[in-house]
Amino acid sequence: MTLSSDPCQAGADDGPRPFTGDPADPLAVARWRRDERKRLRAGRMRLSTAARDRITAAIAGHLASLLSGTDLSGRIVGGYWPIRGEPDLRTFLSGLRARGAVLSLPVCETPVQPMRFRRWQPEQDMVRGHWGIPVPPVAAGEVRPELIIVPLLGWDMDRYRLGFGAGYFDRTLAALHPRPFCIGTGLQAAHLPTIAPQPHDVPMDAIVTELGLQAGTIPEGGALPSARKTD
Repeated sequence: MTLSSDPCQAGADDGPRPFTGDPADPLAVARWRRDERKRLRAGRMRLSTAARDRITAAIAGHLASLLSGTDLSGRIVGGYWPIRGEPDLRTFLSGLRARGAVLSLPVCETPVQPMRFRRWQPEQDMVRGHWGIPVPPVAAGEVRPELIIVPLLGWDMDRYRLGFGAGYFDRTLAALHPRPFCIGTGLQAAHLPTIAPQPHDVPMDAIVTELGLQAGTIPEGGALPSARKTD
């Protein structure tokens, strides 16, 4: 399997089913998103371990290159603990720590509330959080990230992401002021013509797949990209 936009990477053989309904009808959008999430999840879970490893390595390499000139010393970077076939970027995050970054992971304390971020070190003991996802313990301390690597299930060229549907990242990003610089990461074949964005959807600042930077920009110059102002 090559690093390409082969639809086997992220969905059914017939590819995405474009949204043809009324984008102002939230029920129509929700139904279409439900079906696309199911298709994209199934396709991603069909990937072999070797294919998933190659995709993860490619995404990590592109992120490392894009952030190579960014001063991360003492900066707080938010990552994620991979679930349901998401690219496992923990080794990449460890590399950022070696460059002086302070790592953190999101924690869902109350499902309907924005997530919190707790300081994370790869070797520390974890506890079970919401959905059984490992999270840093309370004693690790809460931090506010300046840069967040966000997983995505689907994405479009307007930098909107399709997640699992619970709205955790959208609520969290909407509540953070100033908003951190957000890089969405996922599969190239998860590209959609549009996710039919709704008022609650928060766009990423950049989208990176195994084929590199696909949408948005990552400013050069050595400084951490400025936090994105709330629209």
